[in-house]
Amino acid sequence: MRHVTKRHHFFYALCLLAACSLALDADNKPDFSGVWKINLAKSALGPIPVPASLTRRIVHADPSLIITEEQKGGSGDHVLTRRYNTDGHEVTFQENGSTVVATSAWEGDTLLIRSKADAAGTTFVFVQKLTLSDDGKTLTDALQITTPQGEINAIYRFDKQ
Repeated sequence: MRHVTKRHHFFYALCLLAACSLALDADNKPDFSGVWKINLAKSALGPIPVPASLTRRIVHADPSLIITEEQKGGSGDHVLTRRYNTDGHEVTFQENGSTVVATSAWEGDTLLIRSKADAAGTTFVFVQKLTLSDDGKTLTDALQITTPQGEINAIYRFDKQ
């Protein structure tokens, strides 16, 4: 039988503490689920056409994140559904005739989504940083689009319905 020393007890306690910290960290991630409507007064869209309305319906159960977006006006009327894995695994989907390759992963309380699309020989890179306000009533999507012509930055702020 193996002799267990105080050093071993300390090591086991340290491992248990680390495991508990990881479990607590995973449990403290924001839940983006809900119906969100854009608040144009608090958004800063820059050169992006301002929509008449924009609603996001989000179903979020880590690692699954499904965003259904309904937009009227701005760059046209459309309904799009995007499915992501928040664990960093790559997903591929079709959007507006282009293949989009995306990954998403947590950076603290921020969900970072990186997407790349090729449209008619032009590559677009999208980086979204999704955050939730402390009271859970405001969703912020800080978007950076990189094109061969340069970068576009926009901040979308949504109110929970």
